[in-house]
Amino acid sequence: MTQRQDDKPNNKQKPEILSADIVAQSRLFKIEQLELQFSNGVQRTYERMRGGGRGAVMIIACPDDEHFYLVREYCAGTHDYQLGFPKGLIDPGEDAIAAANRELKEEIGFGARRFIQLKSLALAPGYFNATMHIVLALDLYAESLAGDEPEPLELVSWSRQQSQSLLQQEDFTEARSVAALFLAQQYLEANPDVFKQTA
Repeated sequence: MTQRQDDKPNNKQKPEILSADIVAQSRLFKIEQLELQFSNGVQRTYERMRGGGRGAVMIIACPDDEHFYLVREYCAGTHDYQLGFPKGLIDPGEDAIAAANRELKEEIGFGARRFIQLKSLALAPGYFNATMHIVLALDLYAESLAGDEPEPLELVSWSRQQSQSLLQQEDFTEARSVAALFLAQQYLEANPDVFKQTA
């Protein structure tokens, strides 16, 4: 039975991990099996994908106060091309901002002088411990770095006033990009003077 709680952070006691074993592994993923005991004595077996622990970034890059940049790239999971915001893993020794600037240079050929961290999102927390940091990038300048993409990404400029039409695009389906769009729009509407500021 579900118990109703207020909106305060939950301070429940976490279950005790009795054992944790890697049960499957590929070049990209590790599947970990957890034997857990909850505070009421109930024991359960859970499986989760174990991430690298560094997290990733997704960047809403605004060349001006009316537009943002998207990229269209191949996605193996759905075997098609998807429209979304630039993104990538945080490399060892980087923080989210350094990773965001590097990924921008690799994926769209721009760096940024100002970054605003909007929110860190969990990705399917029931079975995956990865975090995606959503970052707004402003004051762009041209600079490119070589990336690891197998083919050039298609750069797409989109009007902020046409965000609703973006949601109707057949190839704009990634939940992280949809969440990033709403977070960016909410922030920019609440902070209209952000484009007048300088680094």
